[in-house]
Amino acid sequence: MSRQLFKSTAVVSSMTLISRILGFVRDMLIARIFGVDLATDAFFVVFKIPNFLRRLFSEGAFAHAFVPILADYKSQEDQKCLKLFVDKTMGSLAFILLMITLLGIVVAPLSIMIIAPGFDWQGTQYDLAVLMFKITFPYLFFIGLVAFSGGILNAHDKFAIPALTPVFLNVTMIVAAIWIAPLMDEPIIALAWSVFAAGVIQLLFQLPFLIRLGLLPRFRWGFNDPQVKKMLSLMGPAIFSVSITQINLLIDTLIASFLTVGSVSWLYYSDRLVEFPVGILGLALGTVILPRLAKDYAVQDNKAFSQSLDWGLRLVLLIGTPATIGLFLLAEPMLSTLFQYREFGWSDVYASSLSLKAYSLGLLGYILIKILVPGFTARQDVKTPVRYGIYAMVFSLVLDVLLVFPLAHAGLALATSLTAFFNAALLLKKLLQKNIYQPIKGWRMFFIRVFLASVAMSSVLYYWVDVRLWNDWSSMDRLINLFKWIVIGFFVYGGALVLLGGRWQHVSVNIKD
Repeated sequence: MSRQLFKSTAVVSSMTLISRILGFVRDMLIARIFGVDLATDAFFVVFKIPNFLRRLFSEGAFAHAFVPILADYKSQEDQKCLKLFVDKTMGSLAFILLMITLLGIVVAPLSIMIIAPGFDWQGTQYDLAVLMFKITFPYLFFIGLVAFSGGILNAHDKFAIPALTPVFLNVTMIVAAIWIAPLMDEPIIALAWSVFAAGVIQLLFQLPFLIRLGLLPRFRWGFNDPQVKKMLSLMGPAIFSVSITQINLLIDTLIASFLTVGSVSWLYYSDRLVEFPVGILGLALGTVILPRLAKDYAVQDNKAFSQSLDWGLRLVLLIGTPATIGLFLLAEPMLSTLFQYREFGWSDVYASSLSLKAYSLGLLGYILIKILVPGFTARQDVKTPVRYGIYAMVFSLVLDVLLVFPLAHAGLALATSLTAFFNAALLLKKLLQKNIYQPIKGWRMFFIRVFLASVAMSSVLYYWVDVRLWNDWSSMDRLINLFKWIVIGFFVYGGALVLLGGRWQHVSVNIKD
C-alpha cells in the first residue's frame, strides 16, 4: 500500500508543482511591474489574509476536522447518510462563512490596524490597505466551500482536482498584473480584484467532479445534527493546530510593518520560495496521509496507522533535507533569478536572502508538522495539537522579541523556523509516548545515509557556487546557472545515497490495504 500512497503523493505533488511554478511567474511579474514600495507593502499585508485563508482551508487544514468523520460514514457504506451529512455540513459551513465575511468587511479598518499597526493610520498606505482588504476578504467564503468540496474529493481518493484548483488564483493574478493593472488609476488594486475573482472560479471548477460522484452538496440547515455539531466543534481547533506556522508568519508581518520600508516584501518573497518545497512535499504528504490514517483508525488497524506515519516521516527526511540545503546555499541565486528585475535590485535580493536562509532552516519542521498533526486529528484528537500549538505561539513571540533587534526581519524568520521544530518535537514525543507511532527498524542507518549525502551536497554547493556573479549576469545566464547547480546538487545527493547503499525499500514499507 506504500506504493499507492507514493503514487497519490506524486499526483498531488505534480499538480501542486504546476501551481507553484505559476506562483513564481506571478511573483516575478509583480516584482517587475510594481517593485518594492509603500503600495506593494500594503498589498502584501492585505494578501497575507486571503493567502493565509487559502492555506488554512484549501491546503488541508479544514480536512482535519471533516475527513475523519467522512471516513466513518464511508466505512459504514451508507451512501444515503453520507449524502445527508455532506448536505447539512455544506449549509452550515456556508452560513458561518457568509457571516464571517460580512463581519470582516465591516471591521476592515480595525483589521488593518491590528495586522499592520506600523502603517500610518491616516496615510495613503493605510487607506489603500483598507480598500484592498474589503475587496479580497470575500475570498474567505469561496475558499471555504472550495476546501469542503476538495475534502469530499480527497476522501474518495480523487486528489488531482483539489491539488490543481489553486492554479486559478495564480492565473487570475497574472492576467490582472499584465492587462488590467495598466488600465487602473491605482494599478495595485487590480491584484485585489483578481483574488476575489479567483475564489469564484475555483469553486465553479470543482462542481462538475462532485456531480460525477453523486455528492454535489445541497444547502441544508444542519446545526442540530450531532455529526455536524461534532465536525464544527473539531474544525476550529483542527485548523489552528496545523496552522501555527502560518499564524507565526502573520505575526512576522505585523512586526515587520514597524521595520524598514520593504521588510514586509522581503519576508513575502523569501516565504514564497520556502513554500515551494513545503507545498510540493508537505502539502502532498499531508493531503494523502490524512485519509489513509483516518481509514486505518476507523477500522482500528493500529499497525497500519503507525506504518503510514513511519513512511511519511522517512520521506520528509529523505527529500526535505536536500531541499533545506538548496534553499540556504542558493538563496541569492534563486531570488536574483526569479525577482531581480527593474525595481527589484540586488539590495532587495540580499535583504530577502537573509530571511530566506532563516526560513529555510525550519523547512523540515514545517513539513513534519503537516505529517504529525494528522496522527492526532485522524483519531479525532484535536486537543493535543492545539495545546502544543499554543505553547509554540508563546515560544515564537518570545523569540521574535529576542531576535528582531539584532537581526531585523531575518530574526523574525529565524524565530518562525525554531518554533516549527519546537512544535514538531512536542507532537512526535507525544505520539511515541502513547505508542501511536512505533518506528520501524532501520532508522539509524537511514539517518546516517541521509546525513552523509547531505554533507556531500553541501560541500559542492558551498565551495563551488559564487553567488556574487548573479548580480552581473543577464536573466538567461542566471536561469541557466541556477538550473545547472540545482541539477548538480540533486545528482550529488542522489549519487551519494546510492553509493552508501540507500534503496527505495529503506523508505517504503508494506502497509496493509
